[in-house]
Amino acid sequence: MRTKICGITNLNDALAAIDAGADALGFVFYKPSPRYISIEAAAAIVAALPPFVEKVALFVNTDADTINQTCNQAHMTLAQIHFEAEEALFDALEVPYLRVIRAQKQEDVLRYSDTYRLIDAYCQSYGGSGKRLNIEWFKNVECSKIILAGGLHADNVASLKPYGFYGVDVSSGVEASKGVKDAQKVRSFIREARC
Repeated sequence: MRTKICGITNLNDALAAIDAGADALGFVFYKPSPRYISIEAAAAIVAALPPFVEKVALFVNTDADTINQTCNQAHMTLAQIHFEAEEALFDALEVPYLRVIRAQKQEDVLRYSDTYRLIDAYCQSYGGSGKRLNIEWFKNVECSKIILAGGLHADNVASLKPYGFYGVDVSSGVEASKGVKDAQKVRSFIREARC
């Protein structure tokens, strides 16, 4: 499974994640989040990264112009849309994007099944809650275009392999504290996701 380490706030964490084998890094452009990062800080981190790493910008309750400008200025390669939006917003995006489904019931995991999407557990706040989805919802579901998030860590990620998920996304499960990654947890998570 491919791995994304989300909630990157500093260069050391970004480089440690890449060194551990992360396929993608997530940057949260949502001010209420404890993992929020400014455009300037994100751009500085990206400027110091090696090539071939996906840089994913996470957005909540904002407009297409803000998403486009932020991705351009911070040199992001993908926008992660972590809220329900009208199709007009997606049509206006100038960057590749990934829809996020905040699943509350089993039927939710089937939404947008013809495209790559991230499925996270629903919670009142957005992202990094550590809340886990009911994995039973994915039995007999085609999961090859699903990136799973929510309540994942090194001790449970290997159990997802039989489902055939495209990838996994982790934030709080590899942290020392909110917004600060634990390099050993990151290494363990990626190793377990891939072994």
